[in-house]
Amino acid sequence: MAADAEVLIDRRRLRRKLSLWRVLGIGGLIVAVGAIGYRARAGSELFGLSAAPSQIARISIGGFIAGSESTSNLIKRVGEASAVKGVVVSISSPGGTTTGSEELYRNLRALAEKKPIVAFVDGTAASGAYITAIAADHIVARETSLVGSIGVLFQYPEVSGLLDKVGVKMESIKSSPLKAEPSGFTPTSPEAKAALASVVSDTYGWFKGLVAERRHMSDDELAKVADGRVFSGRQSVPLKLVDELGAERQAVAWLEKEKGVAKDLPVKDWKPTSGSGFKLWSALGSSAALVGLDDLAGRLRAIGSEAESYAGGGLLVLWRPAP
Repeated sequence: MAADAEVLIDRRRLRRKLSLWRVLGIGGLIVAVGAIGYRARAGSELFGLSAAPSQIARISIGGFIAGSESTSNLIKRVGEASAVKGVVVSISSPGGTTTGSEELYRNLRALAEKKPIVAFVDGTAASGAYITAIAADHIVARETSLVGSIGVLFQYPEVSGLLDKVGVKMESIKSSPLKAEPSGFTPTSPEAKAALASVVSDTYGWFKGLVAERRHMSDDELAKVADGRVFSGRQSVPLKLVDELGAERQAVAWLEKEKGVAKDLPVKDWKPTSGSGFKLWSALGSSAALVGLDDLAGRLRAIGSEAESYAGGGLLVLWRPAP
């Protein structure tokens, strides 16, 4: 009986080893095939060949805008793709950081020098997302979409009252009174508030300047829309925040009519590619799932998902209704 148990244990160990090698083998195969495909695509671009038919590229901007290397690379790839004849930037976002929004705006303006771009507001284009929209030469919005929220925000918690109640005090030694202000652990001084207000005001002026330039607004027209509020798509047309009401087909029709893009081209989604580390863990997770190791697959994918993060802090161009 003891011998039978030992044989059973050895068989289980052998199965585990075989499963591990299967996962690694299939994962390696997936990575190799992906690398070959990438090199083949790069080679076709190098020799002026294009495997893809003519198309309109759809770049979707959603969620919190924080700046993304993968999105920057995506926009660059779209600009270099000879098959892409026009671009629809589909937006549904409340905004994000000022730096992330600025980066996205400048990347899209660089793309506009190569391809005709139209923005389609498919839900919300507020604050930083509106900065994204004005990077296009024409904006189409749904009637019930939310547009605008032209303003800048700096928020921080002030918990000194709570710390006093629990008997905790934060000590600090600073090179100057305004260093590391606001801290959140002590009441913010009038001087610190004034310094922060100056930064917010300067960035707000930058935001308004972009809107005035891109939307061809006078000072009076800008004053009507730059108080931080959002507007519906229907309200936005007479206010010059958007050009036209409609759906994506109206955005495509503008490309065809005004920019000479051929009619009836397919609209294809272009998505960012993840970093190599994330690809590897995803491939291994898929490989584990193929051989029935669901628990291992979940763990491998969880490791990869840790790459999805952004650095907080800084100024925000974000529309966020009060709770």
